[in-house]
Amino acid sequence: MRHTVVERELELRLILSPERSIPVPARLGYRTDDPYAVHVSFHVGSEHQVDWTFSRDLLVEGVFRPCGHGDVRVWPSKADGRGVVLVALDSPAGDALLQAPAGIVSAWLERTLRAVPPGTEADQLGLDDALDELLAR
Repeated sequence: MRHTVVERELELRLILSPERSIPVPARLGYRTDDPYAVHVSFHVGSEHQVDWTFSRDLLVEGVFRPCGHGDVRVWPSKADGRGVVLVALDSPAGDALLQAPAGIVSAWLERTLRAVPPGTEADQLGLDDALDELLAR
């Protein structure tokens, strides 16, 4: 089975205080062989990137209303009169509040939703075919 990858490079803002933020280059990634998840890779000025994986549904909902519990929370907001999506990440290594342009995130999400429409994620995993093959033996 052939899988599709939907990626988008963008610049996020790491919020340090209400008055201060710094740019963080990042990549949004989605793979049809992992249809429930989105992957975000941050390039934080070192040799190693920082990767986070969380639910695509969480990001889709977070574009419209606050959602999430625990390690990842997402909500819409405004910054300088523009729509943004805020993503709060919590880990044992530290916490981060990141701001992304809502238009870019929404357009990228639309591409993932065209690749794998909501409700069809399980079809991408081929579980029924694998189970049929297993039971046929």
